[in-house]
Amino acid sequence: MSIRTVGIVGTGVIGASWTGLFLAHGLRVIVADPAPGAEEKLASYLESIWPALETMDSSGVPQADSDSPYSASLSNYQFVGATLGRHYKDVDFLQENAPERTDLKTKLLAEIDAAVRPDVVIASSSSGIPSSKFISQCQHPERVLIGHPFNPPHLMPLVEVVPHSNTSASAISNAMDFYESVGRRPVHIKEEVPGFVANRLQAALCNEAYSLVARGVVTAQDLDACVTTSLGPRWAMVGPFLANAMGGGGGSEGFKHLLEHLGPASRIWVEDMQEHKFDWSQDSIDALGSSVSDELQGKDVQELEQKRDNDLVKFFKIKGVRRTSFHGIAL
Repeated sequence: MSIRTVGIVGTGVIGASWTGLFLAHGLRVIVADPAPGAEEKLASYLESIWPALETMDSSGVPQADSDSPYSASLSNYQFVGATLGRHYKDVDFLQENAPERTDLKTKLLAEIDAAVRPDVVIASSSSGIPSSKFISQCQHPERVLIGHPFNPPHLMPLVEVVPHSNTSASAISNAMDFYESVGRRPVHIKEEVPGFVANRLQAALCNEAYSLVARGVVTAQDLDACVTTSLGPRWAMVGPFLANAMGGGGGSEGFKHLLEHLGPASRIWVEDMQEHKFDWSQDSIDALGSSVSDELQGKDVQELEQKRDNDLVKFFKIKGVRRTSFHGIAL
């Protein structure tokens, strides 16, 4: 499979970030979005993220100091209006980024499917709606799947590849290979579940965080500190399963030992969490909002976002070097 031209439908935060990533890997990108001012917003966004993209090597791992080492240019994209129209036939891979509305995606996917070549994979960036919910009008649904990134795609390596029950093996393989070729870490999600995997993990942790803060157990600022100074760094390097294995002494026996050792206590914790689930009442939401406002007081959100992105570039450089040094095994 040779992919040189990617079609982007929808240039919100996700679609614009995908565009930057693909351009940084020397691909031609044809872009469409019906929203007023979309072309200008895309151009401005790409200019803002290009310096970070220029610090990445061809695998997508950030470098410390380098001029752009690949044939990449902001001039390699073409904004063609509200729809790709006649340009559909020119794309080798299609990334759809429309809003999370089943009716809209159903209509849009039917248009895309009828226009692109039969060999082209159609990937949706849907963050929670399985593709089986919006392929009913497609003539070739076997080449449709979810290619869900974590925001922002030009920095975050994860892409969840989620097929529906009739997606072809070749479409899955081609999508996995393509995302890997642009420095992403594709994960094949083998069964459609609402929210897929990463967002479900995020929802589980956030719901408990919301409950603890709304109940006054801890402030939003201290809750964030609990994550950024413990679970966050540890899981960022090895994930929960390897962390548990190491915590239990190492290896599969260590993992089982930790479960057997902490299992009885953790069941009590889970029972208490279920008893005090975040209730989504207005009072609880107001309590959360107040605590978060206290945390944000005197801070510039745009500066926080810029620092976050700069630190992510540094972090993935370290993690990428480490991964390479140990022959693909993240330690």
